[in-house]
Amino acid sequence: MGREFDALFDEWSRSYDQTVTGNDAEYEEVFYQYDKILDAVRDRATGFVVEFGPGTGNLTGKLLEKGLKIIGIEPSANMRKIAQKKHPDVKIIDGDFLNFHVQEKADTFASTYAFHHLTDEEKRAAISLFHTRLKAGGKIVFADTVFETEEAKQEMIKEAKARGFCRLAEDLETEYYTTIPALSSIFEENGFDVSFRKMNRFVWLMDAKMKGA
Repeated sequence: MGREFDALFDEWSRSYDQTVTGNDAEYEEVFYQYDKILDAVRDRATGFVVEFGPGTGNLTGKLLEKGLKIIGIEPSANMRKIAQKKHPDVKIIDGDFLNFHVQEKADTFASTYAFHHLTDEEKRAAISLFHTRLKAGGKIVFADTVFETEEAKQEMIKEAKARGFCRLAEDLETEYYTTIPALSSIFEENGFDVSFRKMNRFVWLMDAKMKGA
């Protein structure tokens, strides 16, 4: 359920903020226009927000600036500590996309750079669960690496290897990056209308609203 990557993120927590600001050449394009990506998610979030995978709390800060009520769900203990230090007034608890203990239904589920930690079947289970945990008219606003086709994903892996970006290539091969058609089906099967907007060569913004809202 994505928890197999906890140790990786505990390790990455020490340099994550440097990576997202372009100080790691292998991931520079993945995090290109990082602030604009966070802003796009923030701008679409409303009401009570449950944020999955807040990491070091960068999106959390932008949601706070908008005056939204937030609970963060973060599986990495080290990431939680950093985010909690940045935002001491925000409740950030252990959990993941499929296991989270929040009593109140949310207006928005938000996340950046995290949904790919689930397999497609786990993504389907998560979206099904979210439909039951959203208020009427609620939405899901995610930004993550997604590919238009499986062929496009394989081409990106080949390009990473050709450029000597071994860590990026391994990441693309071992984590559960999916395609827009697969995600479209998952959202629609579970009662959401979804749109996709390309933010950089890797990342797409997903804005899903409950049907009939």
